[in-house]
Amino acid sequence: MAWLESSPLGHAMRETGVWTYGCVNLLHILGVAALFGAILVLDLRLLGLWRRVALPAISEPVVPVATVGFIIAALSGICLIATKATEYVGNPFIYIKFPAIGLGMINVALLNSMQAWKQHRLRDLSPPEQTQLAIAGGISLFCWVTAIAAGRMIGYW
Repeated sequence: MAWLESSPLGHAMRETGVWTYGCVNLLHILGVAALFGAILVLDLRLLGLWRRVALPAISEPVVPVATVGFIIAALSGICLIATKATEYVGNPFIYIKFPAIGLGMINVALLNSMQAWKQHRLRDLSPPEQTQLAIAGGISLFCWVTAIAAGRMIGYW
């Protein structure tokens, strides 16, 4: 964390004025909003809401939005942490946020490796396949809600 804080990025975040931090923070919020908004819709569908809407009709538009949102949130988040990284070492919520993000990303990788996910655009899924995807959706919601809640709490510690 000391290396990150003393890096050119850390110096730039601290020394280019309050507008830099504010704009990067806004980008982070927008990235998180895009990520979670897209994930929420997809995960609720995986959990069984809106069964009349075909899963591909939801997954095709929201997966790219979630991907771009994650990239924006991750890059802007690194910038925000670099501002005063050493102060975050003692913050317990950072030790909740980053594992939750890691587990969320592992869940994404596992979802993408599931035969049911690979087939959902090609055919109707069987009840056991739907259950597999529902479990992945539930885990996803838990991970991302945890990451967002912990992230908000970092600022209040």
